[in-house]
Amino acid sequence: MLINILTLFPAMFSGPFDDSIIKRARLSGHLTINLVNIRDFSTNKHHTVDDTPYGGGAGMVMGPEPIFRAVEQVRRQASSPGRLIYMSPAGRVLTQPLVRQLAQEEHLIILCGHYEGIDERVREVLVDEEISIGDYVLTGGELPAMVLVDAVARFVPGVLGKQDSAQEESFSDGLLEYPHYTRPRSFRGLEVPEVLLSGHHENIRLWRRRQSLLRTLAARPELLKEASLTAEDKKILRRVLEEIQQVLDGT
Repeated sequence: MLINILTLFPAMFSGPFDDSIIKRARLSGHLTINLVNIRDFSTNKHHTVDDTPYGGGAGMVMGPEPIFRAVEQVRRQASSPGRLIYMSPAGRVLTQPLVRQLAQEEHLIILCGHYEGIDERVREVLVDEEISIGDYVLTGGELPAMVLVDAVARFVPGVLGKQDSAQEESFSDGLLEYPHYTRPRSFRGLEVPEVLLSGHHENIRLWRRRQSLLRTLAARPELLKEASLTAEDKKILRRVLEEIQQVLDGT
């Protein structure tokens, strides 16, 4: 996958993209990330990219010319035009299904806004989709862009050492993930559940599924409404509800 990030502050990405999984993905060639400084495409001598808004108002607006020029250059240099994502609080909220969808793209262009945002003509002509990472406002689009890249990269083939890891994580099937344990078996009086030590794969699978359902029910019950629950899942939940009712009844 090729990702071009258009930003006014490319240095912000040097830490997150130069460590851990993203670093390994870049070194192995599974992921190419280019940081494009929008200021380099300004035609005025001070390399400014913003101006006061027509009609008045507070703040500054990023002008269309340097953004258009930057997008045109990265598209000339790539084998495909790519899908242009504008990180914006007005966009569709980033979810795991959307992450999976974006991971199918060969080329993503991520535009990071600043100040009061971008000239509307950029939205009208260049932007394919606006994406938000939550209902709050940040100083710019750089941090949301990092979140998007990290989430998407995990689904690019070859990025994770074991691709099953991405399939078993929280939200991959609409539920929160089950608990994990590792050595030591006993730590400060806290024990690893016996079923995980049994070697019985089916019992382990059932325990993990039950724990996933329980954790979702306790922490994010609204997710159950949208999750694709199997007949087995529904049976587990019915049994859980019966056990809760027994506790309430004192039986």
